Amino acid sequence: MVNRFVLNGISYHGKGAIQEIPGLVQAKGLKKAFIASDPDLVRFNVTKKVTDLLDAAGMAYEVYSDIKPNPTIENVLSGVEAYKKSGADYMIAIGGGSSMDTGKAIGIIINNPEFADVRSLEGVAPTRNRTVYTIAVPTTAGTAAEATINYVITDVEKKRKFVCVDVNDIPDIAIVDPDMMSTMPKGLTASTGMDALTHAIEGYTTKAAWELADCLNLEAIKLISGNLRAAVQNEQEGREAMALGQFVTGMAFSNVGLGIAHSMAHTLGAVYDTPHGVACAMMLPIVMEFNADATGDKYLHIAQAMGVDTTGMDQPAYRKAAIDAVRQLSLDVGIPTKLDKLKEEDLDFLAESAAADACAPGNPKDASIEDFKTLFRKLM
Repeated sequence: MVNRFVLNGISYHGKGAIQEIPGLVQAKGLKKAFIASDPDLVRFNVTKKVTDLLDAAGMAYEVYSDIKPNPTIENVLSGVEAYKKSGADYMIAIGGGSSMDTGKAIGIIINNPEFADVRSLEGVAPTRNRTVYTIAVPTTAGTAAEATINYVITDVEKKRKFVCVDVNDIPDIAIVDPDMMSTMPKGLTASTGMDALTHAIEGYTTKAAWELADCLNLEAIKLISGNLRAAVQNEQEGREAMALGQFVTGMAFSNVGLGIAHSMAHTLGAVYDTPHGVACAMMLPIVMEFNADATGDKYLHIAQAMGVDTTGMDQPAYRKAAIDAVRQLSLDVGIPTKLDKLKEEDLDFLAESAAADACAPGNPKDASIEDFKTLFRKLM
């Protein structure tokens, strides 16, 4: 079997990494940046950390901030028009998954205009051209969109999210600077961190998992579970470790896929506008229980990576220990366990949407529509 692995051309890591941006732009001979960043980051001067560097270097740019937490088709279409009018020849995406996913879709459509209908990008779209030259600067430690070939767009009309998978959309350069994440509030730090843990655990147990991805995902589980609590308390070492951990699993899950915790989280986000990281965190232990009998000894390694002493444990015990460790971490960082908005009358639509999601086939255990309903009910 042949396994493909796609990575950024270059990535920079560590405090002050954003200082590299002007030199990188000059070396490429680029003229004007289209900066995709969400309005809160602009308002609270996080985006300004990068634009100040461009200003000091005398570099032109235009900021596009019509971006929502669950980016929509409309956000993408308005962004495409804004890019065309801007005269930009490259993009800097600054933010979490919302900014980067919007930027990815914009960049792909600019260089592949035959995909101007955003819905045509769903699944594995046969685009021929690379996205516009893109520098990605994450401000959250969770989505790892700066390192992946995936992006997710919300179809408001149909109340669904759709996943796009395209090797042409991965940013050319990732700038992973923990200083850009230092202003995240506790709740956002917790939810994006649990999203990263969901990436690592689902990537480790997906049907497509293999040794190279497994090495990365296990290290990510160790980094995330050992540092998320400290990051939520805004401790510097915790922030730095989370910045690395979410990127490490991003490299892995981008190439091996995810599972139904993400399928169900996408559906909850589309129907109830539930923050993606919160939805993932709520679903992860529930889905782990469902998947346990299809994971061999992998929960043993998950439990150990999370610091559990598994000495003397048999298979049922270490599987329970892994699930309990995930559930406890989620509780410790303040993630809710129930979703008040969830209604019995919505279950048919939710289950059908989750089953149709692009992440579902990667789950280690096939789930029926009735299985999805049962799993969703556990949030009620």
